[in-house]
Amino acid sequence: MQVLIADELPDICIEILEKAGLKVLNKPGIKADELKATIGTCDGIILRSGTKITAALMEKVDKLKAICRAGVGVDNVDVSAATKKGIVVMNTPEGNITSTAEHTVALLFSLSRFVPQACASVKAGKWERKKFTGIQIAGKTLGIIGLGRVGRQVAKRAAGLDMKVIGYDPFISPEVTAQYSIHIAKNLKELLSQADYITIHVPFNSETKNLITNKDFSIMKPGVRIINCARGGIISEEDLYHAIKDGRVAGAAIDVFDVEPPVGNKLLELDQVIATPHLGASTEEAQFAVAVEAAEQMADALTGKGFRNAVNLPPYNIEEYNLLKPYIILAEKMGSLLTQLTAGGLQSVDITYTGEITRRNICLVTDSLMVGLLKPALEDGVNLVSAPHLIAERGIKTNITTSSGLSNFTSLITAKINTSTGETILSGTVFGKNEPRLVDINGYGVEAVLDEHMLILFGKDKPGLIGNIGCVLGNKKINIAHMTFGRKKSSGNAITIINVDAVVPQECLREIEQLDHIEAAHLIHL
Repeated sequence: MQVLIADELPDICIEILEKAGLKVLNKPGIKADELKATIGTCDGIILRSGTKITAALMEKVDKLKAICRAGVGVDNVDVSAATKKGIVVMNTPEGNITSTAEHTVALLFSLSRFVPQACASVKAGKWERKKFTGIQIAGKTLGIIGLGRVGRQVAKRAAGLDMKVIGYDPFISPEVTAQYSIHIAKNLKELLSQADYITIHVPFNSETKNLITNKDFSIMKPGVRIINCARGGIISEEDLYHAIKDGRVAGAAIDVFDVEPPVGNKLLELDQVIATPHLGASTEEAQFAVAVEAAEQMADALTGKGFRNAVNLPPYNIEEYNLLKPYIILAEKMGSLLTQLTAGGLQSVDITYTGEITRRNICLVTDSLMVGLLKPALEDGVNLVSAPHLIAERGIKTNITTSSGLSNFTSLITAKINTSTGETILSGTVFGKNEPRLVDINGYGVEAVLDEHMLILFGKDKPGLIGNIGCVLGNKKINIAHMTFGRKKSSGNAITIINVDAVVPQECLREIEQLDHIEAAHLIHL
C-alpha cells in the first residue's frame, strides 16, 4: 500500500510509515496536475494546509482509503465527498494542545504587564516606567469558557500561578474538572461576573457565534481582561471595541479574528489590544507532534488497527447501516432536542431500546444519539466515530439497556439525560415509510414530526391558548406546517409542539412567552 505525503513533513513521518510496511511517495508541494494523475495510485494521503483534496479529485478514485491532515482543521478536504466515497478523513487534534495553552498564558502575562507596549516604547527611545505599571496575576480569578483539552491545560497552568480558576462548560463532569482545581460556574453569567480575566476555548459554530456581545460585557467586572486563542467570531469584535473604548474592558489579547489577516480592523487601533497572527499552534514542537501523530494514525488505519480522530463516518457494513438509517436519523435528532430542551451541565445519559431494534447493531444508533447531544455545543467534526470518545472524555456517564418488553410500537428508543438542573426524557420511533417521530416528552404522549424548525411550549391546558399562539405566528408571517398537543389530564399541564417553515425570531418567542398560561418556550433547530 502506498501513502502520498503531499506537504512538507519531517523525515520521521517517512520512517514511521515505512516501518509499518507502507510505501511512501514523498511529494511535498505537489502540483494540482500531478496530484490528479497520482491520487488514484494511493491508499492514503497525508497533508497540511497547502494541498486541497476536492470532490472532483476523488470522483473516480477507488483505491484511496484514508486522508489525514497534520493539524486540526480539515477545511482543505471535501469531507462530504470523501464520506460518500467511503474515505476516512482524520485530523490530529492532540499535538497542538500544549502550544495553544502556553500561548494563552503568554498573552495573559503580556496583558498584565504591557509587555508589547513597553517593548515598543523602549525601542522608540522612551523610558516610561510609570505609564506601564501592571498588575500581578497571583490571587486573580481566571474564567475559562470551554473546558476541553486546551481549556483544561490552561487551568492547570493558571493554578500553578496561584490564580483562582472558574470554568463554564455544560459538557464536562465535576469529576473531570476536580482534577484541575476548577470551580464550575452554574452558567455563563456567573463566570462573566466573577472573573478578572476571561479566556475562550470553544469551537466556532452556530451556537458560539457572537457568544460574547455587549450584554455580556455589561455584567463583567470593570477592568476585566479578555483573551481569545480559539476562533474569530466567538466574541463580537464591534462590541469588544466599544467596551474597551468605554473603559469596561481594560485590555484584550487576540490571536484570532473574524477576517484574517485583520486588515482595517478597528481593534488594532487601540493601545489596550495585543494582537498575534494566529500563533496558538505555531511552535516547532507542535508542528513536529502533529506530523508524527498523522503518520501514526495513517499507519494504523491502513494496517487494520483502526481509525483515530476520524472526522467523518468510516465504512460500516452497508446493509446494516441502510437498515438502521431511519433510527440513526431519529436518534441524532432526539439527542439534539434533548440538549436544546435542557439547561445545566450534562451528567449522564440513559438509553433504552425496546422491541425489534434490539436485534440490530444498536451501537450505530447509540453513537448517533451522542452526536446529537454534542453537536449543538461542539464543532461540526462531532460524528459517529468521535462522539463516544468525547462523551467519555468529559466524564458523562452512559447506560444502555435493551428490553424485549411490550410497547405500543414495533421499535422504541427512550433517552433520558440528567443535568445539574434536572432530567429530560424523550421517546421516539419510526413510522411508515421511514418517518422519524417523537412519541413522548417527559410523560406527555405526542406524535411530533422532527423537522428543522420547531417550537416546543409547556403550559396549562386552557381554552384559546392554541388560537393565541397561532395568531402571534400568523402576525409574524410564520407558517405552521404541523402541530401536536399533549396533556396528562384535562385542564392540567400540557405541551404544544409546532413545526414551522422558518426560524422563529427571538422577539416572536418573547411575545409567545408572555401569553397567559405559557410557562416555558423553546426554539429548536434540528
